[in-house]
Amino acid sequence: MCGIVGIAGPKPCADQILDSLKRLEYRGYDSAGIATLHAGEFSIVRSAGKLANLDRMVRESPLPGTVGIGHTRWATHGRPSEQNAHPHRYQDCVVVHNGIIENFNALKKELAGQGHTFSSETDSEIIAHLVHREYTRCRDFSEAVRGALARLSGSFAVAVLHKEHPDTIVAARRMSPLVVGLGAGENYVASDAPALLSCTRDFVFLDDGEMAVVTSAQVSLSKIADGAPVQRAAKHVSWSPAMAEKGGYKHFMLKEIHEQPRAVSDTVRPRLGLSEGAILLEELEPLAERLSKVERVCVIACGTSFHAGMVGKWFIESMARVPCDVEVASEFRYRDPLLGPGHLVVAVSQSGETADTLAAAQEAKKKGAAVVTICNVVDSSLPRMADAAIYTYAGPEIGVASTKAFTCQMAVFYLLALYLAQGRGKLTAGEVRKLMEEFAELPSRMETVLAGGPHVLEVAKKYVRASSMLYLGRGLSFPIALEGALKAKELSYIHAEGYPAGEMKHGPIALVDDAVPNVFVIPPGVTYEKTLSNIQEIRSRNGRVVVVTSPGQKGALDVADDAFLVPDSSPALQPFLSVLPLQLFAYHLADQKGTDVDQPRNLAKSVTVE
Repeated sequence: MCGIVGIAGPKPCADQILDSLKRLEYRGYDSAGIATLHAGEFSIVRSAGKLANLDRMVRESPLPGTVGIGHTRWATHGRPSEQNAHPHRYQDCVVVHNGIIENFNALKKELAGQGHTFSSETDSEIIAHLVHREYTRCRDFSEAVRGALARLSGSFAVAVLHKEHPDTIVAARRMSPLVVGLGAGENYVASDAPALLSCTRDFVFLDDGEMAVVTSAQVSLSKIADGAPVQRAAKHVSWSPAMAEKGGYKHFMLKEIHEQPRAVSDTVRPRLGLSEGAILLEELEPLAERLSKVERVCVIACGTSFHAGMVGKWFIESMARVPCDVEVASEFRYRDPLLGPGHLVVAVSQSGETADTLAAAQEAKKKGAAVVTICNVVDSSLPRMADAAIYTYAGPEIGVASTKAFTCQMAVFYLLALYLAQGRGKLTAGEVRKLMEEFAELPSRMETVLAGGPHVLEVAKKYVRASSMLYLGRGLSFPIALEGALKAKELSYIHAEGYPAGEMKHGPIALVDDAVPNVFVIPPGVTYEKTLSNIQEIRSRNGRVVVVTSPGQKGALDVADDAFLVPDSSPALQPFLSVLPLQLFAYHLADQKGTDVDQPRNLAKSVTVE
């Protein structure tokens, strides 16, 4: 949630820290700050609100110093304010922190009893106090940080400066993401690689319980617990800085919606063995024998990834003929789930750092289940702890509301279902080849849908004043209805609910009147006529209806006030097409209302604390 940046180099660093913090805005924040160290003195600037406020303050009073740290804060302990913004200082020590210190009240009471006074309401400030106290005892910067962190219960990613070590940043993590960037005569730390793409593409990803001592000349890693050295090769990230820029689009989200055909193609094409009639998932080969005997699959995820998992359940059960459950990760981890060696757990997270999903996956692994993750960020926490990782190749997703990560996750589920089906002998090579050939055509069909964006805008203008909406669908269209409703909620702050259309008469129909638009996802298929009957019931109660359907579905088009058309396709591919106009609809509703599309209020891109 919070964003951390640190730079140790040969030139003034404040402007680069500010630029990198802007690249972390997608994580969500309500205040920000920068601290630099020069000639034995700290310069600290902090402000509540958007980074524009901090930018203006830095322009008015430039910060000297070639070593510095910066932070965007998401409030947990203490209201959003300049007083509670990071960095926090206590005497000779400055710290930025992402996470939650669960025992901070006890530690604060202990420190206050020793004469410490506090200038904020945050849990983070106590870290600076603890490091200062430890340093007065040992006079060793990294050991002081190590000793301070040993007292903390909870999660943290930290970066620390000390006045007596003007060329050094000490950084560490436990259950919150942190990466080290390697440059030429300059090294960096950050919460996420996109923050540093303009500086470097070579990264070392810290594991839980690790510390990095970073100077302009070198980086050394060790275990927090005992100081044991850690050796780890750097990873080269192929994302370019341009991939994290808007590229002429008004918002990152709009750019990312239009990147979906490319992202799905990049994710799928290298894994389609058309000549062999086989799915090529080399990542799973070490588990191949075990997966061929899997008795049950359990998908764990949160938010949009949960909806992708619901689609994945349909793929896995229909193609591989394996029972599949889909669980909200935050609920799964607390109910002692029934898992064992015969089970496969698929943990889904765009960032690979979602706290609930990570903890649920760890619980599954303890119980002996095979754990495979679907993730977009190389070497993030979930891939490192899982037995295998299948990466989506969506590129950096900056908009808080997920779009291209969602379609890429569904694409990986399609591949996984085919892989399990072929490994279990449920589909022949010819059948797999036919399904792969059909999937290879999908990106061009997605392009066709996205070309209808201007029409979606005109429809959105009609409904921009709605305060409540219903989204309904059956079968594979139900999770797409849920996802459409979630996007409307996230972006435009409209109360929107997704329901199975067959459940409409079990409650939601009570909401129907001429002020509540009803969005139906109604592709051709076995439930088409039944969903059409649901629409007729809405129309008889003066409800307004928007349908997502294909051009030949005259029944749906005749009863709808407005329609978003998508090409005909097989049932398995319909979700990839139907979700696109719903993403655009939510985007245009929000843009017409003037909300902050890329950074909706109260939301963060990566939920790294419970």
